[in-house]
Amino acid sequence: MRKLTRPKVAVGRAALALVAGGLIGCSLPPFGPWFLAPAGLAIGAGLIRGRSVRGRLSTGFLVGLGQFAIGCVWAFEFTGLGYAVLVAFEALFVAVALAAVPPGRGRLVAFAGSLTILEWARDHWPFGGLPIGSAAIGQAGGPLSGLARVGGPLLLVAAVALIGAGLATAGTPLPLRPASRHLALGPPAAGLTALALVALGAGLASLAPRGGPPRAAVDVAIVQGGGRRGLGSLEVPAGRVFAASWRVSSRVTPPVGLVVWPEDAVPLPGRIVRSQRAERLAGLALRLHATVLAGVTVPVGASRFLNELVAWGPSGRIIGTVEKAHPVPFGEYVPLRSIFSRVASLAGVPRDVIAGRNDGELMTPTGRLALLNSFEAFFADRASSGVRAGGELLVVETNTASYSTDVIPAEELAASRLQAVAEGRDLVQAATTGYSAVIDPDGTVTMRSRLGPADLLRATVALRTGMTLYARFGDGPVLAAAAAALAIGWALQLGTAGREGTHRVARRRRVDGSRSV
Repeated sequence: MRKLTRPKVAVGRAALALVAGGLIGCSLPPFGPWFLAPAGLAIGAGLIRGRSVRGRLSTGFLVGLGQFAIGCVWAFEFTGLGYAVLVAFEALFVAVALAAVPPGRGRLVAFAGSLTILEWARDHWPFGGLPIGSAAIGQAGGPLSGLARVGGPLLLVAAVALIGAGLATAGTPLPLRPASRHLALGPPAAGLTALALVALGAGLASLAPRGGPPRAAVDVAIVQGGGRRGLGSLEVPAGRVFAASWRVSSRVTPPVGLVVWPEDAVPLPGRIVRSQRAERLAGLALRLHATVLAGVTVPVGASRFLNELVAWGPSGRIIGTVEKAHPVPFGEYVPLRSIFSRVASLAGVPRDVIAGRNDGELMTPTGRLALLNSFEAFFADRASSGVRAGGELLVVETNTASYSTDVIPAEELAASRLQAVAEGRDLVQAATTGYSAVIDPDGTVTMRSRLGPADLLRATVALRTGMTLYARFGDGPVLAAAAAALAIGWALQLGTAGREGTHRVARRRRVDGSRSV
């Protein structure tokens, strides 16, 4: 059989790397099943076996391109150039992560550790992070989702990466020299052991502490005004969303404890105090003798605005507000506006939101709520801060009406499912045009609206005060374990290389000695 030439090998590797990333991207909702992610990572782990730093870097970049070309396809709806830049930038994270993995014996544990650290970095930098497109989101409906209550989304990433590396290691054992066979487990056995450990961990996660028994039950009404999707905020008259939500709210009848409107449902031209729309919501709270929670936007001067979740109590008075702490870069504000304004039109984002500084918890007569405003549903630490502060129910208010496809609504719903599992809380989600939903602490979607039409969801949800392991400890333990795994991987790699080098020197001396005799 004729050997493949180097160019053909390089093309084949590149194609496989893109396929690997594509499988990870296709594991995300609304596309494919959860197991595509470990399958893609198995290919990626196999491709970096024995490669140089440059080879691992280029392979990682191509894997990242495949993953985020699908996971961030929603950005193409707004700008083709921005989509290309975003995909390439996010792919750089994967490139660095795979370059940091040793190519030999330590690859198994280091692969999971490096990808976990990568995901943490994406969650925080730049501009506050972009968790959208994470491999963890595709696990919301899979058998590994219970791990989120132990270590949050980062532990899911670690588990998926460990499965991928385990499959690659078990299927393609490294050619070991006799001198290095005395090391612990050989690669095939190590790969199978990794798979067994993930399966055991997923099983034990079902026994981990959850949110505890219900403290009380609350009747909730979730308002979805509906409307045409794929339109930006500047294309929709300010009063249309409010009017649509108000029509649905007129169908709400007692008894009800909490009424939830979506994000951006109450756009105001000025201060909320004494505004006509605010007075109507106060009247709704009085009529139903319930807490009414709604997303309010208020301009601040000529160039800034507030994005708040405002609560009216049964007395009709405002009882609290929570400002959005994780605004959307290039959606709700433009970082480095003076620079970007020179290369692109910023007319679609005329004002910059004022980011809030709060834990997201809000005390109401209904109970203590942990609030997530739209984009915040993707940030696990945002839900944890509200729960640690005493939140007994997770509430997500969102506006995904500007997206014409179901990619972002589906990813956001999956992220909300993971939040419910990680925090051990019931979760209710109100969206302008969908998906509105009710989710239990196991991540099961018990009710869900359709995209587009107006809808009213009525449900009874539980208030809980118990704490999961993730709610207590956050990302710290998983990050520490990931860093240790990466360090152990390199120690194994360098130790093996050092022993093989020593044996090569010894053999050379024996040969030289025999020649001299």
